[in-house]
Amino acid sequence: MKRTPLVLTSLIGIPEIKAGNDLGRVIADALKSNEVFLEDGDIIVIAQKIVSKAEGRLINLTSVQPSEKAKEIAAYVEKRPELIELILKESNEVLRTRPGTIIVEHKSGFVCANAGIDHSNVKGNWGEPEDWVLLLPENADDSAVRIRNGIEAITSKKIGVMIIDSHGRAWRMGTIGMTIGLAGVPALVDLRGQPDLYDYKLRVTVVAAADELAAGASLLMGQAAEGTPVVHVRGFPYALRESTSQELVRYKSYDMFR
Repeated sequence: MKRTPLVLTSLIGIPEIKAGNDLGRVIADALKSNEVFLEDGDIIVIAQKIVSKAEGRLINLTSVQPSEKAKEIAAYVEKRPELIELILKESNEVLRTRPGTIIVEHKSGFVCANAGIDHSNVKGNWGEPEDWVLLLPENADDSAVRIRNGIEAITSKKIGVMIIDSHGRAWRMGTIGMTIGLAGVPALVDLRGQPDLYDYKLRVTVVAAADELAAGASLLMGQAAEGTPVVHVRGFPYALRESTSQELVRYKSYDMFR
């Protein structure tokens, strides 16, 4: 059987995103200017930063009043207490701390550093640049649905949308692109019962297909000043379906690292 090639294409020319921007319209315009014409089954992968910016998740630390708990943790991890206060508000639980690092369970269920709060490629319109930070979307799955609906309304094509962010992993060095929000893309693909090359039926193989695609798209987006926060995908090897990012969250009873 002939396979459709998997093709990932960065969309250049995405403008600086401000609070209130319609990302569905922005992305549809970028597709047109890049001469990329959507087909049913295509996927749009979006960097979390522009979603958070469009949703007004930019915060100035001078506006944050730290609690006593935040001050205590900040003194140990050597971070600003205002930042720690935001991390606590965005988290279900603090899991690990050491000087320079705080690992939490984000309100979405993902385990990550600093509750995903970031300062890179962030700029406010007043005050000192180092005072501005960006929070994750309040609900990245809902964000993905809204953006997908907007693009589909403009293009009349049935597509999937993923929102991705850079996360570290408990057992390996370095960051990697991972999915934090989904619409119309399978988070997991269950291959149990499928035969391998020697007709042995797989027993435990469940593929984090969305994260695999997120890692590839993240390579094109880059991590510094590349400025390409949207990637078009064609040829995803699995059938699209509705899912949520919660499929990717490991149940605590199966988590051997806590």
